[in-house]
Amino acid sequence: MSKKRETLLIVAEKLFYEHGFHAIGLKQIITEADIAIMTLYNHFASKDELIVEVLKRREQQYMEYLHRFLTDDREAILLNLAKGHAQRLMDIQSRGCMFLRAKEEFAGDPTHPVVQTVNRHKENVMKFIEQLDSSLTSQQILQFSLLLEGSTALAETEDTATVCAQLIDMTEKLFVRAA
Repeated sequence: MSKKRETLLIVAEKLFYEHGFHAIGLKQIITEADIAIMTLYNHFASKDELIVEVLKRREQQYMEYLHRFLTDDREAILLNLAKGHAQRLMDIQSRGCMFLRAKEEFAGDPTHPVVQTVNRHKENVMKFIEQLDSSLTSQQILQFSLLLEGSTALAETEDTATVCAQLIDMTEKLFVRAA
């Protein structure tokens, strides 16, 4: 990936996460990135395409982040994922889920590429969990996903450390198999 493309993605992600997708224009992105408008259009055909690429990049970073918390202990997969998710919430000082915020702003059109990207992300997270532990039922995967989503939402309004501690505690109680 070119340095200018990477810079555009980093700046756009920061601005979108802090201010929302519709509140930020391309002019502000290129100004903060110190990149010409034609350079932006050489990399992204539209603002929507830029948003989709920002979301895809964020998903990749999230999945890579979670992978760092996995160990060979098959019994602790969900607990380790919960710990990774909690640490991510602490690291980014959560403003909520960027994906759900994107979906809210583009909800009027369920076929919009941003909405479809968000839906795929949520599906990908659940598939990722299933691939890590194929013994989990679809109900268990959904329940664990609810813990992740709920902790992300509550970290926006409650003390993040407390929310993260509860995420880990609930995961232990619900999913860690008795030894």
